[in-house]
Amino acid sequence: MNRNMIRFLLSKLLIIEAGLLLVPLIVAFIYREPHQNLLSISITIGILLVVGLLGSSFKPKNHHIYAKEGVLIVALCWILWSFFGALPFVFSGQIPHLIDAFFEISSGFTTTGASILPDVSVLSHSLLFWRSFPT
Repeated sequence: MNRNMIRFLLSKLLIIEAGLLLVPLIVAFIYREPHQNLLSISITIGILLVVGLLGSSFKPKNHHIYAKEGVLIVALCWILWSFFGALPFVFSGQIPHLIDAFFEISSGFTTTGASILPDVSVLSHSLLFWRSFPT
């Protein structure tokens, strides 16, 4: 198994998620949301960039990906994107528990429609956008 290539590609995918988080950041600026929302998204972008750049700084020598690596990359990508995608909810305090935020963003990313919130419109515009962002 080519673990270096898996690490490298997952790191690149985390950098892509950091780039996608710029869109809800712009939404937060447009709606003039509290600084806490801006800060929660910005901190998450920073964490994603640090983790992504550290992981992708060492390029693998072997660039071959086989089926088992592909399956593992897809599975780990869903888990990592959901984990890091949940951080703005936790940092802003709108969904204080990481497990609940993980479920909320996972259901948003997969468009299942399930929610832990009785009314999702209680979320700020930026985080509601992030939850429903078609990734």
